[in-house]
Amino acid sequence: MIALALVIVAGIGVTRLSRPHLRLPAPLGAILAAGTPFVLLGLLLGPGLGVLDGPTLRALAPLIAMGIGWIGAAFGARLDRRLLRRIPPRAWGLGAALAAAVFAVTALAAWALMRTVPSLAAAWQPAVPAVLTLAAAATISAGWAGPKLARRIALFDTAFAAVAIAVALPLSHPHGAVRGVALTLLASGLLAALFVWLARWQPDPDHLGIEFFAVTLLGAGFSYAAGLSPFFVCALSTAAIVSFSPHPGRVRALLAEWGPSVYAAFLILAGALLRMPTVWLLPAALLLAILRIAARWTSVRYGRVWPAVGVLPPHFGFATVAQGAAAVALAAGFDLVHGGSGAVLTTVLVGVIVAEALAGPLRPFAGPTRLTAAPPSAEVT
Repeated sequence: MIALALVIVAGIGVTRLSRPHLRLPAPLGAILAAGTPFVLLGLLLGPGLGVLDGPTLRALAPLIAMGIGWIGAAFGARLDRRLLRRIPPRAWGLGAALAAAVFAVTALAAWALMRTVPSLAAAWQPAVPAVLTLAAAATISAGWAGPKLARRIALFDTAFAAVAIAVALPLSHPHGAVRGVALTLLASGLLAALFVWLARWQPDPDHLGIEFFAVTLLGAGFSYAAGLSPFFVCALSTAAIVSFSPHPGRVRALLAEWGPSVYAAFLILAGALLRMPTVWLLPAALLLAILRIAARWTSVRYGRVWPAVGVLPPHFGFATVAQGAAAVALAAGFDLVHGGSGAVLTTVLVGVIVAEALAGPLRPFAGPTRLTAAPPSAEVT
C-alpha cells in the first residue's frame, strides 16, 4: 500500500510538472520535456521500490521491444525514397564526415576509460559492441522539429549511427551474422508487403491505425524472439511502407499521434532498467557527454576549410547538441540483444539528459539560421 501511494504521488507530480503553462528555467524545462519525469518514475518503480523487479522486467521485455521498434519505425518513416532521391550524394558525404568525427572521439574515449578503469571494463560488456553502441548513441542528434538543415543533419547522424550498430551487433555472434542480416531483411520485406496488402483492402486510410500497429507489434515481437534488433526491423519495414504504400502521410500521422504514449511507457521501463554497477559510471557518462558536445562543435568550427563544411555557420555544432529517443532505443536494444547489466543504457541515458539540459543554452551560440532557409547554393540542403 505504501508503494502504491508513492506511485500515485509520483504520477500526480509528473502530470503537474508536464503542464505547458508551468514556468521553469530553460534547462529544467528541456529536461522535463525530454521525458525525464517518466525515467524517474521508472527508477522509483524499479530499483527504488522493487515493483518492477528482475522477473517482472523480463516478462515485460516484449513491451520494451515494442518501444524500441516504434522508435525505429519513427526513424524509418523519414527514409522515404522520394525524399532520399532529392538529397545530393555529396550531402551524404558531408553528414557522414561530421558524424564520423563524433563517433571516433566518443569511441576512443570510451575505450580509454575501459582500459583505465577496470570496473568500467567489467560493466561495459561485451567490450567492442558496447564501445560501438556508446559511440553510435553519441552520434545521434535530434533536429526533427528544427530548420531544414538541422533536420538533414539529424537524418545523417541517425543513419550513420544505425549503420554502426548494424556492424556492432554481429560482432558478439560472428557465426550468426549472415543469419541475422538475412532474417532482418526478410522480416522487414514481409512486414512491409503485409501492410501494403492490408492497405489496399482498406478503402478509408483513416482506419489504418490497427493494421499499422499490428504490423509494428509483429515486427517487434519477431525481432525479440529471433534475437534481432527491433529498431532495424521496424525501421526498414516502415521505410518500405512509406516508400511504396499509397498512404504514407497516414503512417506518419499515426506515428506522431501514438508516439507520446509509447515513448512514455518505454521511458518508464528504461528507468526501471537503470543500474549503477560502479560509481565510475556517472562521471564516465558526464565525460562522454561533454566530449560529444566538444566534438560536434570542433568538427564544424575547424572543418570549414573543406568547402562542403564551409556552407555551415561556424558554431552550427551547437545546434545539433540535443538528442532524441533513438539514442536510448539503441542502448536498450543493446541490453535486450546482449543481455547486458544495464550499464550501457545508464551511460547513454545520463548523456541524453545532459545534452537536453545544455541544448537550449547552447543553441543561441549556433549563429544565425539564415542558411537553413534552403538557399539554392547551399549544397547540404
